[in-house]
Amino acid sequence: MLGHQYTHSFLETAVASVNAGCNLELSYGMRNNVFMHIPQALAMGNITLQTLRDRVRPLFYTRMRLGEFDPPAMNPYSSLDLSVVQSPEHRNLSLEAAVKSFVLLKNVRGTLPLRAQDLSSQHFAVVGPFADNPRVLFGDYAPVPEPQYIYTPRRGLEMLGANVSFAAGCSQPWCRRYSRAELVRVVGAADVVLVCLGTGVDVETEAKDRRDLSLPGHQLELLQDAVQ
Repeated sequence: MLGHQYTHSFLETAVASVNAGCNLELSYGMRNNVFMHIPQALAMGNITLQTLRDRVRPLFYTRMRLGEFDPPAMNPYSSLDLSVVQSPEHRNLSLEAAVKSFVLLKNVRGTLPLRAQDLSSQHFAVVGPFADNPRVLFGDYAPVPEPQYIYTPRRGLEMLGANVSFAAGCSQPWCRRYSRAELVRVVGAADVVLVCLGTGVDVETEAKDRRDLSLPGHQLELLQDAVQ
């Protein structure tokens, strides 16, 4: 509300929010936490103690229902470790979900799907800043990634036994420094080329918008070089 100039201070924002029924804040940390001004608003009489209790009650009720105050031994999820989370059953389910979520926009000359029996006989080039960088493959509000459990395009093809050559061309999504010679060398010797481009949270996230939808930096040049 402060950013939209509906209010003029964090204190005023806290008062308006609590009295309107809001009881939870997505803050920017303790220093920029609007609801940290609630005690001051309460002391000034802008918020009543009963209103504050009414706002807090559903929060603690929900936390109790979620088991936050139960002993750890009562929580069935406390005993789960990576042997369960990363079990073959769960990994296969993740693979199935990933395969079924792809959207094919165009399939010129029936290029896809790649046939498993051709993987070892063809030379694949995987290029681009998203080809083998686990960190950039996750969007905003994603969990902290564990690289050893992430299959990049390069790693995935290599796991299938494909003959793969790799060149990032540029190491980060902004692609400010681009090595054309590196890319051309790898692409020129390949039968199949996979170009992995995009933006990622380094380029755009919530509150970090762009003026257009163009590929950042030299990524378009990288694509054009690969095609040529």
